[in-house]
Amino acid sequence: MAGLSLKSIHKRYGELPVIKGVDLSIEHGEFVVFVGPSGCGKSTLLRMIAGLEDISAGELRIGDKLCNAVEPRDRGIAMVFQSYALYPHMSVYDNVGFGLKLAKTPKDERDRKIRDAARILKMEHLLERKPGQLSGGQRQRVAIGRAIVRQPEVFLFDEPLSNLDAALRVDMRMEISKLHKELGATMIYVTHDQVEAMTLADKIVVLDGGVVQQVGSPIELYQRPANLFVAGFIGSPKMNFVPVRVDKVDANHVTVSGQDVVNLTIEADSSAVTPGEELTLGVRPHDLAPASSGSIVGRVGLVERLGNETIVSMELPSGANWLVVLDGDQPLIRGESFAFSADPAKAIVFNAAGKSLLRPT
Repeated sequence: MAGLSLKSIHKRYGELPVIKGVDLSIEHGEFVVFVGPSGCGKSTLLRMIAGLEDISAGELRIGDKLCNAVEPRDRGIAMVFQSYALYPHMSVYDNVGFGLKLAKTPKDERDRKIRDAARILKMEHLLERKPGQLSGGQRQRVAIGRAIVRQPEVFLFDEPLSNLDAALRVDMRMEISKLHKELGATMIYVTHDQVEAMTLADKIVVLDGGVVQQVGSPIELYQRPANLFVAGFIGSPKMNFVPVRVDKVDANHVTVSGQDVVNLTIEADSSAVTPGEELTLGVRPHDLAPASSGSIVGRVGLVERLGNETIVSMELPSGANWLVVLDGDQPLIRGESFAFSADPAKAIVFNAAGKSLLRPT
């Protein structure tokens, strides 16, 4: 297996820039997820790594090899697409081994690789079936098996679970995670689903508008987002935001107020803040708690009772809506007034440019 290096990678379609100077290092054996909204450039970047899109500028290296002009088949990669792209008239056995057959791999070696892949993916009992006899999850296993038998240096996954129902996607996430651990392979996975990114990745690359917004571990991105975009994209339910002004600045703390917030003191890089400055306050729904003298007051809107937790949509005085996630089943009534407090160690303020003002670690 091999790592990858992307240095100042650009992609343009005519005069339209799509990928705008991506610098990224992926270590051997890492599971890296590209995540972002539709149109952010994540699939384009993956296809550039695969050789399916030309690189307008910059350098792509797989291992020590410069691969800008290398044909896809010679890059040592295997790609699993959103579409299974199986041959309906062929058995699972023949679908998995088709690429090996085209490469004129000896029959006994081809058979060994196919059966090894089937064992890894627990689909030995499916080898004689046709794709029409398989479920969506089984078809995706076949597509992954077709990639495994090539023994690539890098696996590329382009939203492979998008066609599956919610329960099956959870199962397949676990299967892909187990596969990564068993093969010790370098894997790059594209998704718009931040839950998939958080549960699968060693390292997440958050993209927006063709620009890398932040790179880090799932917990790092959740707890220490670099900017408003990352804070709002990573986490489910997403972070709540509201405008505030700075009332007071102390060492390592700022006190903020606004139409919806009264004298909330939180940890922050106070050296980058001045009294009277306009900021944006961000608080995750799980970091809010009921408090009779809480600094945030609103009215209860929609209440979603899920048994283990209650999700409450709160309407604040400014008309903004916040979500609050409470443990257990909470007896709340729509329209009643409700006060809550934010964990000062977990709330984050962002400056006018959208940069988070977290204290340096």
